[in-house]
Formats: sequence, C-alpha cells, structure tokens
Amino acid sequence: MSFKTLVLNADYKPLSYFPLSICNWKESIKAVFLEKVSVVSEYNEIVRSPSLEIKIPSVIALKEYVICSRKPAFTRFNVFLRDEFECQYCFSHNNLTFDHIVPKSKGGKTTWENVITACSDCNTSKGNKSLKELKLSLKNNPFEPSISFLQEKIKKYPPNYLHDSWKDFLYWDTELEP
Repeated sequence: MSFKTLVLNADYKPLSYFPLSICNWKESIKAVFLEKVSVVSEYNEIVRSPSLEIKIPSVIALKEYVICSRKPAFTRFNVFLRDEFECQYCFSHNNLTFDHIVPKSKGGKTTWENVITACSDCNTSKGNKSLKELKLSLKNNPFEPSISFLQEKIKKYPPNYLHDSWKDFLYWDTELEP
C-alpha cells in the first residue's frame, strides 16, 4: 500500500508546500497512537492488527503548533522553483541542472545569488566561463527568495497526486500546467 497522509500544522495549514508535508500511512498511524496528531480525514482503506481495525488517515493535524523556518532551504528543487523550472539562458524546460554564474573553479560560491537553473546543454556550453566572456545574459537575476515567494510559486506546480481530502487545505492553481 502506498497511501500518503497530508500533515498539517496545528493551525490546519501544511507544514510545508515545498516539499509538500506528507508522510506514509504507517508514520501517520504511529503519530495517532502516540497522540501527537488529530485525524482530520481518512481513506476508506482499513488496516488491521489482531486487536484493532483503523482507517488509514489521509489528513492529520499536529496537536502542538510548530514554528517553521523563516528562510527556505537552499535546495536544487527550490532553485528550480524560484526560476520556474526554466533555463535562465535559453528558457528551455528540459534536462534542468543548476549552474554557478561565477564558476566554482573561479571562486564562485553555492549561494542563492550565484546559482541559477540551466538546461544541461547551456550548462555544458558555458563550462567554467563567465557570463561576460560568453556575452550571455540571464532571464532573471538570482536572489534569495522568501518563504512566501516560494509558497506562491509552488501553487503553479501541484504534485502528481492530490487526494480529494487534501484539497480543502491546499491552494494549488490547477488550471496551470508546469
């Protein structure tokens, strides 16, 4: 069984949109038994033990509010999300990697301000050269995004699977395609 459970904070908002705060059904049942969460919604599927039957939770909410980080983690996914999953050189959406604007070999750091989304062709072509050497320009200048900025961006890119019981707690723009 591959049932996933949406995890909400005590205010009934997702702990995270990027990645979406989900856990597997076993972890959700364990949290229920440890009385750390309240079950908000359930699947119709039942798991059984010799002494108990329980419906698999589809949405759970923490009983105690968790303060989430004010700064987003620097991850490949979050860089892609900031750049809307688009090469910042040629605007392609295929074979994405991330590229150091100032190459690491020339002292460039792995920071929000020095890393952009690039397709593998552009990244390979650029190599360890500077933008100035290649007379390249970027679609957008890189910056450190806020949590709220990424939360707005992620609404354009819903996950492949959203259970109906999750939709009251998530705000995805399902009209848009990634």
